[in-house]
Amino acid sequence: MKLTVAGKNKEYADGITVAQLVELENVETPQYVTVTVNDEFVESGSFAETTLKDGDTVEFLYFMGGGSATLHQYRSID
Repeated sequence: MKLTVAGKNKEYADGITVAQLVELENVETPQYVTVTVNDEFVESGSFAETTLKDGDTVEFLYFMGGGSATLHQYRSID
């Protein structure tokens, strides 16, 4: 079966689940990854039950939290 995974065309066995794909792709910190299949979010609790189909497009997303930035205003002294 052909899938597009993170923008690359790849082949996998028929009937692979999202959970299996996450493992096969060696996804870093799988407990924090968000997965979309054909631009639809897959609930993390249903990775094991979500079977992929030929032609699906899968993306792995990580949401990063950010800190606060302080802007400093500089004046030139003439």
